[in-house]
Amino acid sequence: MERLQKVIAQAGITSRRKAEEMIKEGKVKVNGKVVKELGTKVSSSDKIEVNEIPISREDKKYFLFYKPRGVISAVSDDKGRKVVTDYFPHVSERIYPIGRLDYDTSGLIILSNDGEFTNLLAHPRYGIQKLYIAKVKGIPTKESLRRLEKGIKLEDGMTAPAKVKLKSIDKSKGSAIIEIVITEGRNRQVRRMMEAIGHPVLKLKREQYGFLHLRGLNAGEFRELTPHEVKQLRHLAENGEGRNLG
Repeated sequence: MERLQKVIAQAGITSRRKAEEMIKEGKVKVNGKVVKELGTKVSSSDKIEVNEIPISREDKKYFLFYKPRGVISAVSDDKGRKVVTDYFPHVSERIYPIGRLDYDTSGLIILSNDGEFTNLLAHPRYGIQKLYIAKVKGIPTKESLRRLEKGIKLEDGMTAPAKVKLKSIDKSKGSAIIEIVITEGRNRQVRRMMEAIGHPVLKLKREQYGFLHLRGLNAGEFRELTPHEVKQLRHLAENGEGRNLG
């Protein structure tokens, strides 16, 4: 037996908090009857409807995917471009990407059909560290890198402090490789941060998400997360440990 709002969230319908609001508003039925009690528990045999639509209870799936460049972090695209779920034709469950990677950015992204898990990892308050490798135009100075570490003022506000390393420079090509760790997930954030210090990104890859990495995978490949990894990710987010840059 599980709490009704948890089951709704796990079905990917909405967050647990929103599910609680929908229950109180009388938008949820269990076995044909409206239920407004938040403490209600349901079993696997109970029929649950949200806004008159039955919810399906699928097995929970969690995947780590190495997104190639030129792929959309979505389940569909109105321009007909390739999307991340095109790489999972054998998966019958309705999985969704958690967060986004830009069309031109490659690297690690997680997909799942667990709504509660998705909302936990995607919530800005629980930001888990993400490590990117960026090839940038020009060679940043120590002062420029220090600005990234302290936080950069963008049009949508100051960024949180980042951890930055200059990995290598190529004087002949006038470029550098930067390693940057952030805990936020704003739209095109790393690219905008680099533009703000005058070194636009030429190529970008997300290599780590918390303790997860891409080792053993090629672009376009994926693997299932282990139950222990899922439990670890929950723990990182719920305890705020994902913000520790180490």
